[in-house]
Amino acid sequence: MAPTAAALASLCLLSVIGVAYCADNFMVQGRVYCDTCRIGFETPATTYIPGAKVKVECRSRTTGFMTYKAEGMTDATGTYRIPVANDHQHEICESVLISSPQRGCAVMQAGRERASVALTHNNGMPSSTRFANSLGFVADRPLALCAQLVQQYELDETEV
Repeated sequence: MAPTAAALASLCLLSVIGVAYCADNFMVQGRVYCDTCRIGFETPATTYIPGAKVKVECRSRTTGFMTYKAEGMTDATGTYRIPVANDHQHEICESVLISSPQRGCAVMQAGRERASVALTHNNGMPSSTRFANSLGFVADRPLALCAQLVQQYELDETEV
């Protein structure tokens, strides 16, 4: 029995990591960190959070309604890889923090709780892997060595 056109169109290849992967699909990858110095960006003192929950969501550019959502979790290195189905050329897509399992670093850092990601093949990017900027939580208290880092970055403590 010959397969139908619809069945052929839905066939996917298995990727190296064992996730079904189709030509229109993407892999969104990024990291989740703990700003241990409360500086507002990643530093040598930054730690990465395993087990953090992240989602990728897309919204219509015209209506703002959510059109797609997929969730994932960071691995031991604080890295997440979330497969996303289909091309989302006419949508605004972002990686968004959901939660941190780490006590003392569970408050989302303002301005680092979401990151835009382009999920279309119509943009000149040959790879289907899309890298999102790091997402961050802020530590309840800065580490002791952070005062030295503040000086290294020549930041006034009122900027922190």
